[in-house]
Amino acid sequence: MLLPGLMCDDAVWTGQIAALPQARCVVPAWGLTDSLTAMAEQVLKDAPTETFALAGHSMGGRVALEVMRLAPERVERLALLDTGTHTLAAGEAGEKEKAGRMALLAIARSRGMRALGDQWARGMVHPDRLDMPLFESILDMLERSSPEQFAAQIKALLNRPDAAPLLAGIQCPTLILCGADDAWSPPAQHRAMHAAVKGSTLCLVEHSGHMSTMEQPAAVSAALADWLARN
Repeated sequence: MLLPGLMCDDAVWTGQIAALPQARCVVPAWGLTDSLTAMAEQVLKDAPTETFALAGHSMGGRVALEVMRLAPERVERLALLDTGTHTLAAGEAGEKEKAGRMALLAIARSRGMRALGDQWARGMVHPDRLDMPLFESILDMLERSSPEQFAAQIKALLNRPDAAPLLAGIQCPTLILCGADDAWSPPAQHRAMHAAVKGSTLCLVEHSGHMSTMEQPAAVSAALADWLARN
């Protein structure tokens, strides 16, 4: 199960699906689902087998952790990519995040999803990839979605639980990966997750921002292949 992040679809996993032909890959679509718990329940319902390997990117990583809360016995191995565990901050910091997300939603509603992406996605890739074909493909992906989907998924993220307490209880083989230049979910918080999950593997992907699966597909696919091969 390959879980996409906020406003992403299966394009975010294209390189990995192609590089892992031995795996039966399923990428859920979140649609208008507006809670991480409901997304996790969808994963458990849509999984083609009782147990499965589970990888989540960005918001998908948070959904993966919610799956671990609901049904850890169904997850054979876990990969958390460019993600985090913290809840919405209290006070001014939380209000600032909420206001920022609402401002982006206003752009989506007034000027369209591509205009939203042209502003929002600039902080999500390595600076070298701005206005390059990869960046345009990210805008194409965002344009396939809608402001209504954005509103639903923003609601899910603003109401995200604190997933940090789950980490110490994870016992399956776990990969924690992020772009070395990820400014959205920086390496420091992945190092903290790695320290909390006993026996986990940490991978920092060079020359990559937040969209590591698309920016460095070969490196991410190699890390996932190693993860799938671990006992």
